[in-house]
Order: sequence, then C-alpha cells, then structure tokens
Amino acid sequence: MGRTSNRNDASEPRLGLIVVVEDDAIFALAIEDTLRAAGAREVVLCPTAACAVTAFGAMRPDGVVLDIHLADSDEGWELAELIPLIGAPPPRIVFSTGMPDAIPERIAALGPVLTKPYDPAELVRALRANSRPGLLARIRSTLR
Repeated sequence: MGRTSNRNDASEPRLGLIVVVEDDAIFALAIEDTLRAAGAREVVLCPTAACAVTAFGAMRPDGVVLDIHLADSDEGWELAELIPLIGAPPPRIVFSTGMPDAIPERIAALGPVLTKPYDPAELVRALRANSRPGLLARIRSTLR
C-alpha cells in the first residue's frame, strides 16, 4: 500500500489519505508522486475495481482519484456510487479519464472530471477545491 509523507504548505488545505484507482502503473506512480509532493498524508494505489472495493472497506479515505476504464471493469465509474457509503462526510472524488463522455451525468456530478492527459497541478487543485476545512481552520476564519 502507500507510503507516508508529511510535506505540505501550511497555507494549503491538507489532502489527507487519497486512494488512486488507476490501472496504468506509470500514470498511477506519477499521480502518487504529485500527491505526495502536494502534501498527501498517504497515497494508496489500486489498479483494479476489486482492489478499490477492498480499500474502501478497510480505510476511510479523504479523497479518491478514479479512472473509469479499468482492467477488470469498463465501467469503473460504478465505484463512485459506492463512495458515499464509506461514511459521512463522503470522500472527495476526482474522475481521471480519457473518455469523459462515457461517465453518466448523475455520476459526473459527484466530482470534477479531468481528461487525460492533464496537468498534475490540476488534479491537486481539484482535490483541494473539494476539501473541507478542518476545525482549527474554521475557528481561525471566524476569529478574523
């Protein structure tokens, strides 16, 4: 599974634990490097839908990067329907795909859709844009 990294700019929202569901090993490793450099606490790589289901049952991710065409499932977007069942608040979802039109509208509404190839910084922005501020950040903002 993933390694732990503590790199993070204090002014940016923390990314926390991110599950990356991607069957292209080289692309998955590039995403992992990007997320670690951006301050993700941990990155877990899942190359199959089966691996993702196991990860969702074993941990509570803060975010999910989801490829919709996987080696064991041509409809990886169906995993997005399981993500809200992980618990409240549900993890942030960012879709990563070469075929954005293949995602049903009701599923695409669950998170931003990035079309491959995309700038890695765009992924980090998408995850941070959907991040929820922690308790201390909310207290600080009310004291200002």
